[in-house]
Amino acid sequence: MSQQLIYLDNNATTRLDERVLNAMLPYFTDSYANAGSSHLAGLTINEAVENVAWETAGLIGAKEEEIIFTSGATEAINLVIKGLSNQNKKHIITVATEHKAVLNTCQFMESIGFEVTCLPVVSDGILDLNLLNEYITDKTLIVIAMHTNNETGVMHNIEAMSAIVHAKNSLFLCDATQGVGKIPIDVKKLGVDFLALSAHKFHGPKGVGALYISDAVRSKLIPQIHGGGQQRKLRSGTLNVPGIIGLGKASEIAAAEMEINQKKISQLRDQLEKGLLQIKGSFVNGTIENRIYNTTNICFPGVNSEKLILALQNIAVSNGSTCSSVTSEPSHVLKAMGLSDENALSSVRFSLSKFNTEAEIEETILRVTALAAQLSYFSV
Repeated sequence: MSQQLIYLDNNATTRLDERVLNAMLPYFTDSYANAGSSHLAGLTINEAVENVAWETAGLIGAKEEEIIFTSGATEAINLVIKGLSNQNKKHIITVATEHKAVLNTCQFMESIGFEVTCLPVVSDGILDLNLLNEYITDKTLIVIAMHTNNETGVMHNIEAMSAIVHAKNSLFLCDATQGVGKIPIDVKKLGVDFLALSAHKFHGPKGVGALYISDAVRSKLIPQIHGGGQQRKLRSGTLNVPGIIGLGKASEIAAAEMEINQKKISQLRDQLEKGLLQIKGSFVNGTIENRIYNTTNICFPGVNSEKLILALQNIAVSNGSTCSSVTSEPSHVLKAMGLSDENALSSVRFSLSKFNTEAEIEETILRVTALAAQLSYFSV
């Protein structure tokens, strides 16, 4: 049995595309000047950074001047939510299946006097828009919802949500971390005011991302990092130029190869899912009609997912739970969808990329099938 890594945890992070690495390397060595310097070398670097802003903006249908570079989506989310703390409205709405970057930041906002409404989802992971209509008021400052769920791949109807939000003169932040670079996203069509993304989710480097800020709402934000006033005074600090260059190259490649990647990866995901659903009692968590093409989250009732993941050894997958040496907690996403603790702790997320192969999928089906039978407490 081969011990070469089979990596099926691409919603956690992706392998760096070699073309991205090659684009970054000169900015560690020869082209190392500070983008904020006024000499020719610095101005040349600044021009390269501006080109990346244009490339990243193009990937999401924005304008170059609407892009702020960050360390990733978590920072972008914090900048928006905390950056609106000086507004008169003090009500925030989010969704129970959001990433902890949103949920924990909203908890912080509660601690400083904001009211937070966390809307439940139905069993397929979708938000009932009637609930949003019910809870949003003229006092709602912002609604926060992810485009694509990181654990299940379920996609919300962001365009319909933003229409409801703007009818109440509220703002809308979309965490599109799992969608950008994989599927076409247009911020103008979606109607969002803010959108967060991370490069390492689509074969770019870790530690760099971007925040789209609509021109119409930029003046509402107060910076969370003060200093030299870089990036239109919204995010001070010396720019991570190699990372930004990597984001730009990853954006360029994603835009050019999105269609072919979607065709290949969706076929592999469907092959994997079909094979694993032959395991007795197994089922998919979340809707299968409205989800991203690279993700499947499958429950294997009676099988402890943590033990399964460890037994798989060279096959990297995720159970979406918070683990430590002391305790394992069931996924808050799956719990919000109505799964029992037992079934949530028996669920595994498989997330694929363009680097996966049919042979890897076949080996994964064989290995998971055999281990599920061994580890199930239903086994005789």
